[in-house]
Amino acid sequence: MEINRIIDHTLLKPESTEEQIEKLIEEAKEYEFFSVCINPVWVKKCAQALKGTNVKVCTVIGFPLGANTKETKVFETENAINNGADEIDMVLNIGLLKSGKYSEVKDEIESIAKVCHENGKLLKVILENCLLTKDEIVKASQISEEAGADFIKTSTGFSTSGAEASDVKLMKESVSDKVKVKASGGIRDLEKAKLMIENGADRLGVSAGVAIMKEILG
Repeated sequence: MEINRIIDHTLLKPESTEEQIEKLIEEAKEYEFFSVCINPVWVKKCAQALKGTNVKVCTVIGFPLGANTKETKVFETENAINNGADEIDMVLNIGLLKSGKYSEVKDEIESIAKVCHENGKLLKVILENCLLTKDEIVKASQISEEAGADFIKTSTGFSTSGAEASDVKLMKESVSDKVKVKASGGIRDLEKAKLMIENGADRLGVSAGVAIMKEILG
């Protein structure tokens, strides 16, 4: 497996400047990462800069809390796709999930999946595992699959902790082969990246992509 081709090269800090985004774009082109993952305000710029390359544009919806209304998330998704996004990483409504309002959680994901798939785009659902019990991780994974998600993702990287290998394994075991798993948050070196892959991660969301590639290339 070529690790660079499963990396979403990520910069989601709110204080990220245009200069830093431009650097991210150049790094993604140099190392041929799968995508850049950036906040919605930078989607149009990245899409224009990466046109004609193999690097896709990924953005986040309802980020990082997941507590927006369904209608807001749907609008965000439509706007991001119109601006050139190829992949959507949405935060599910954690509070509704923990309240047992599973039909509402599913309905929201379904609504966003519909927009994505009608436009030929991929949807990843961020579970934010650090705020969930193991049973809730399983339930959220299953709901995401039922609602049409293409990926389930461990974390935003903005809560109490990031990706755990045991959670990646649990997520992988909770869904069919149709749904892939993205590990994100706190993956800062090659050793941890390999651990996530060994436990079932199909994609890695990392801000340390360049450092990981330098470890590989020596």
